[in-house]
Amino acid sequence: MPYDIRLVKIINGETVLGKFDEETQGLKEVAILQTVPTQQGVQMVLLPFGYPFETEISGAIKPEHILYTFKSFPEELKNKYLEATSNLTISSARDLSMLNKMAPAAGKGGSGLILK
Repeated sequence: MPYDIRLVKIINGETVLGKFDEETQGLKEVAILQTVPTQQGVQMVLLPFGYPFETEISGAIKPEHILYTFKSFPEELKNKYLEATSNLTISSARDLSMLNKMAPAAGKGGSGLILK
């Protein structure tokens, strides 16, 4: 079951990501999105909402605390959120196409796995 990951602005002005909870209509496993200025521009950082006192992404936001839900946001941000909450690494389609070029496919003299 894919997660419904949402990026929202909450009443204190923070921008957070979380898994939409159908039952409560709020968010669970909330991470805060912070922007950090660098010499190259701005970098985005995902942190647990309770950081620095909590080091794991958890917690919940009630629907009455959500001011705005972004209709779209970068898929890469969703992937980074899922990586942070699951301890898994998610490869992009570009990464997979590079993998297929590097490893021979099964049936063509190799024993590699083709991911499509």
